[in-house]
This record gives sequence, C-alpha cells and structure tokens, in this order.
Amino acid sequence: MPKETKSSKKAYKPDATAQKILDAFATISAIPRKSGNETKVREYLSKWAEENKFAAITDNTGNLLIKIPASKGMEKRKTITLQGHLDMVCEKTPGSTHDFSKDPIKLVQDGEWLKADQTTLGADNGIAVAMAMCLATDKSIAHPDLELLFTIEEETGLTGALGLEPGVLKGKYLINIDSETDNIFTVGCAGGKDTHIDLDLCYEEVPNDYEAILLKVGGLTGGHSGENIIDERGNAIKLLCRALHKIRELCDLRIIGLSGGSAHNAIPRDAEAAFFVPASETAKIRELVENAEATLKSEFAITDPELKITISPIHNTPDRRAMLSYLSLKALDLISAIPHGVAARSTEMPHLVETSSNLAKLWVDNGKLHIHTSQRSSVMSRLDARTDRIEAIARLADAKARSGNGYPSWRPDFKSALLKKCREIYTELFNEEPRVEAIHAGLECGLIINKHPGMQAISLGPTIKNPHSPEEKMYLPSLGKLYKLLSSILSEL
Repeated sequence: MPKETKSSKKAYKPDATAQKILDAFATISAIPRKSGNETKVREYLSKWAEENKFAAITDNTGNLLIKIPASKGMEKRKTITLQGHLDMVCEKTPGSTHDFSKDPIKLVQDGEWLKADQTTLGADNGIAVAMAMCLATDKSIAHPDLELLFTIEEETGLTGALGLEPGVLKGKYLINIDSETDNIFTVGCAGGKDTHIDLDLCYEEVPNDYEAILLKVGGLTGGHSGENIIDERGNAIKLLCRALHKIRELCDLRIIGLSGGSAHNAIPRDAEAAFFVPASETAKIRELVENAEATLKSEFAITDPELKITISPIHNTPDRRAMLSYLSLKALDLISAIPHGVAARSTEMPHLVETSSNLAKLWVDNGKLHIHTSQRSSVMSRLDARTDRIEAIARLADAKARSGNGYPSWRPDFKSALLKKCREIYTELFNEEPRVEAIHAGLECGLIINKHPGMQAISLGPTIKNPHSPEEKMYLPSLGKLYKLLSSILSEL
C-alpha cells in the first residue's frame, strides 16, 4: 500500500476496483524489474498463473504468454490479446540511495496522484501487468479467450517484441496497455534506431600550475525522449558542453572525464565534467560559470525551473593526467555537433513530431569517449537520414560510429474495425468522443502485428505524467475509467 503525503491538495480514496489494481501494482513494484532483470517478476507471474489454473509459457526470448479460457458462451468469439512489458526505466534523483537491482519501489500517494519516492514510478508499464491480472480474474466480466502477453526489455530496444516468434499469438485483436492519457486511443507510433560513437583519447601530464575542477549540471526535468522531446526541455549533456566551451574560450582546458545521461530513451537530467585549468584563471572561471547558469536559467525557466550548475575544486589529485588539449576540444566539438531535439513535424498531423534525436548518454572509459544517441521517426527514410547525419558527424571527428537495426514505425489504420468498435464503446460509456492519435515514441504494436497478419491493434492506458523521470506520476481516477472501458471492450468486441 502506498503511503500518503501530508502535502496532498485533494484527498482521494480509490474505489474497490481501483484498489484491487493498486494492490496488484504494489506487489509488482516490490519486485526489481530493470530492463534485463525481469526474471523474478516473470517467475511471480508464472506462479500467479499456476495458482489460477491458467496456462503459462515463457518463450526463448524471455516473454511470458498466459492463456485465459473464455467465459461460458463466449468460446466462439475471436481471441483478444492484452499486452504490456515487464521492465521499467530506472531513473532516480541525485540524492536517492535507491538500488534498482534489489530495492522495491516506494509508492507515495499525493492526493489524486501516485508517485514514487525519488525514483521512477514504473507505471510505465507495470500498470499494464496489474490491469491485465485483474481483468483476467474478474468473474463479473464476460470475455472470449484471452492472451496476456508480457514482453521483456521494451525500454532498451523492444527486445521482447523483436524476439517474439511469428504466429505464436492466436489473438485477432491486440490491446496494448502502454499509452499515457485516458481519453486517447493510440493507433500509430514512430520507428527508432540507436547509434553508439567511440572517440579514441590520449592523455598526458598537465603542468604543475593547473588546478582540477568538477563542473556539474543538474536539476533538469528530463523525461521521455519521444513523448517529451516536443517540450524543448534542456539536455544536461548539451548544457554542460556549452559551459565547457565558454571556459575553453577563456583558457586552456584539459578534460579528465565526462559523464551524463542514464538511458537511451530518457532526456539527460544530469551531467558532469572533471578537468584541469590554469590555477590563475579559476576566479574568472567561477564568475563565468555563474553567468552561464544565469543565462541558462533564463532560457529554460519554463521547462527546467530547477536547473543548477555547480563548480568545485577537486582536491588530492595524485594522477595529473588529462586528455591532450586538442582532444579535449575535439570531444567538446563532437558533442556540440551531434543534433538533439525535434528535426521535423508531421505534415499530416502538425501537432505530432515526425523526426527527432536524443543525445542520451556520455561517458569515458578505457581510453575512449563513448556517446549514445537515439533517433525516432514515423517516416523510416527520414530515420535513416537522421542516423546517417550523426554517423557523418562522428567520421568528421575521426570517431567510430555504429548503429543498430532499429525497429519499424507502426502506421495508423484509422478505418480498422477494432478502432471503430472501441470508439463506439468509449462514447457510449463516457458521453464524449475519444481522441485518436499517433505518438512520437516506440510501441510494440507494430512489431507484433507484423508477425501476425490480419491482427488489428490499439493502445490504451491510464493518465501518466513525466514517464522515464523521477517525476513520473499516475492519475488515480483514470484507473477505474480505463478498467471500465477495457471490461466493456472484452465483453462487446
């Protein structure tokens, strides 16, 4: 059970249905499930299936498929597949001591919202698992044969959906529970591709009159690199690089190390650099950093009000080696040149981002600078063009770039029978029309239906804000609304 904060502005008590879903979600949240570490949550669900006398199969990739027999009288209706992913993005605040490999997520209710204590909540996508479990065991709901498909490593590259064997599902309708607004039906998504860049580094001893400094950029809002890229939020890596370039214009700068970002699909919230500069320039550098912070705070006042830049000396530096001066500059130029943000908007749906890229992660290890970028587009040729540009920039810096195969976009079908019926049910239940949209993020639907010809898909979900960041929160009243909608879809489809 989540604890409730004293700061709640509006008291909210979940009804019996919402409480049942929250209890299931709390159990799932107590099991660590970082991408690549889904074994324990899969074992828990397999045991749950066995206790309820449901057949459960784990495929060679690690996906879990649970089969629920139809209610009496519904045996001849078409099978419905409910789908979500087991893993979650693991982000936390700099001050958090949470260990995602072993610690349970601490749930906190704040009025009508459910949050976590200084970490991502994991409602993306643990709530899909909890919702599907409750639907499958609710004897009051009449339904055809159901398949619960829970995939692995969605957040790090749709690994589970990519590895799903063609034809393994019997469902003719796929309902993905991984959308994040309760009045929106998602019927399309962007494709994606990641690029990894390596720049070879050389080090040398710095002069004795150089002082070591640590520069940190933090407090940024971050967020989902697809959903929130349109918001023009600050990228901590880019802002760090801007500050370092200003210092480099003032004096010689020799980089010791760089780091920033934590996941390919999260906008970096924190980044830092350790470097040597002439000791005679440190006072000017502090003033320069203060001015840079004021400038950036002004630029990002709306999107990143907690932005902060700190500078401090590094004491006790027996190893006085740093990157060569020209390599320090080359590294900063490379980071500056790599594009980040919206590249194009859809001409068919102007409110939708068509193509973007996220400068996601940066670190130094074993004599190399490593950079990880993530590109998205609903037009696959433009996804390739964006990736080609990033690879070209890497070559110009004498760096090596390699890109993955990526995953395809899911093209909308606005005339599908599934969408038509779901719209009718929603309108009848809530006396309003749902919005029908495509999103600038990756969903597994396109991959799954491509392997099952004739399958129709739609994505639904409760209202979730700021996924992929410690500010992630779920709107509790939307749980009952979604459950009512899904119950009706299962009964009437």
